[in-house]
Amino acid sequence: MQPKPTNFSTYYAEAFKDQQVVDAYRYRPPYPQEVFAILASLVIDEPRAVLDVGSGSGDLARPLVDFVERVDAVDFSQKMIEHGKQLPNGNHPQLHWIYGKVEEVPLAPPYALITAGSSIHWPDWNVAFPRFRTLLTPNGSLALIYRRVQPMPWDTQIKEILAPFSEHQDKNHRGSNAIKEVETRGFFSRQGEKQTTPIPFVQSIDDYTEGLHSRSSFSTERMGQQRAAELDQQVRTLLLQFHPDGILPLHVVATVTWGKPELGTK
Repeated sequence: MQPKPTNFSTYYAEAFKDQQVVDAYRYRPPYPQEVFAILASLVIDEPRAVLDVGSGSGDLARPLVDFVERVDAVDFSQKMIEHGKQLPNGNHPQLHWIYGKVEEVPLAPPYALITAGSSIHWPDWNVAFPRFRTLLTPNGSLALIYRRVQPMPWDTQIKEILAPFSEHQDKNHRGSNAIKEVETRGFFSRQGEKQTTPIPFVQSIDDYTEGLHSRSSFSTERMGQQRAAELDQQVRTLLLQFHPDGILPLHVVATVTWGKPELGTK
């Protein structure tokens, strides 16, 4: 079996333990509300319990708790969990935060749904996916959720600015689609997919720029304050050419892909 892409390694996952990454996470775009209706429709069996993998500060787990009986939110960044507890629904009685790696922590199955919001690339697939199989109810699903801002006219120029600052400078690094990677290795059998209707998301250039540092490849603590400031200045200068008022009229869309976890191809 092929090794995971280098940009999916634990080294990059560890960036989410950096306080400045945690602080910048609030500037990520929200999930469209439609995501939660889709996820709720996938919960067929009883108990209506959900396991959220790599939950971060609970962008999925906290809203989802209103649709089901219980959400167990697992993350290996204690700082992310503590931040999530301060946010809406963060102390909901049906939301249980669990600190540690999903491959190792004690859990309370069965789960009617396992979710992973832009996080399935981080666990050890050889351990996590076989475990997911044992945790699900008979009709349970694994749902992989990704949110993104729809294309903007400055996207190509932003990528050119970001590239030399990225932590992903390994010559073996390649752009990777996590869903395709797990499918190719026999860890995931896709059963369905839905894309949400785009929602408007208005954000200041300053907040957008700060949000870049919520990514593992642009952790301010790893980059250093000087390089981070250089990156920020270049991004702001570019965006102000397109939006002199400092406000970005963005649109956010999400994709939910669901199916069954598998043992992997030996």
